Amino acid sequence: MKILILDTAEAAQERAAEMISEAIRERSRTVLGLATGGTMLPVYERLVACHRAGKLSFSGVTTFNLDEYVGLAPSHPQSYRSYMNRVLFSQVDIDLQRTHLPRGDARDPEAEAARYEATIAQCGGLDLQLLGIGHNGHIGFNEPTSSLKSRTRIKTLTRETREANSRYFRADEHIPSLAITMGVGTILDARGCLLLAVGAGKAAPVAAMVEGPLAAVCPASALQLHPKATVILDRAAAQDLKLKDYYLHVHPDGSARDELQ
Repeated sequence: MKILILDTAEAAQERAAEMISEAIRERSRTVLGLATGGTMLPVYERLVACHRAGKLSFSGVTTFNLDEYVGLAPSHPQSYRSYMNRVLFSQVDIDLQRTHLPRGDARDPEAEAARYEATIAQCGGLDLQLLGIGHNGHIGFNEPTSSLKSRTRIKTLTRETREANSRYFRADEHIPSLAITMGVGTILDARGCLLLAVGAGKAAPVAAMVEGPLAAVCPASALQLHPKATVILDRAAAQDLKLKDYYLHVHPDGSARDELQ
């Protein structure tokens, strides 16, 4: 696991956008796994700016998002399809037919989860999966105690997760309690994983993920098993890491170049 520590949240988000851009430039037909949430907004803003400057094309890119709320139609303003259309897809030259999210309003959510898993496989798997981390250590909507070999499926969201996401819904709106999410095993199948976390509120789950035991109680700890996982942090999110000085020694100033092998 490669740990890159940047001085600020802005620098960490910039580094994440740079690494995604590099992946697309190296392979124009890249298959990207995407994430949502407030942490990712500045990343997508930077990718859009890079595209508008004529430095990045999404014309051959295929995307798969991690998850979607069960019960929300793609047109619902709080669906992740709406989020992605708004912050990225409508602002770059991507073919919408190549952008994939689970259908939250599918008549049979379990069948939809199986279809989504199969579609990822049909596209050759994910080249790079972008991830955030929840305060309880979840990745995607794989809540604590999720199987570390799980595939795309329906998950019941914890009260903590629903409360964290409530800020995106009106006070009179129902906050979904279920989601279709890529499984931990599905995420680990990606050829590369890139996790971004910023802010002191993420320090505890980051420490559990990087230096804690491999355990279902912190699903993100499964990234310890991945041969090509990069974790990008700001100083605040890295503050609980016991080996922080070592990570800074190996990757000074968040450089992705290995100083030590």
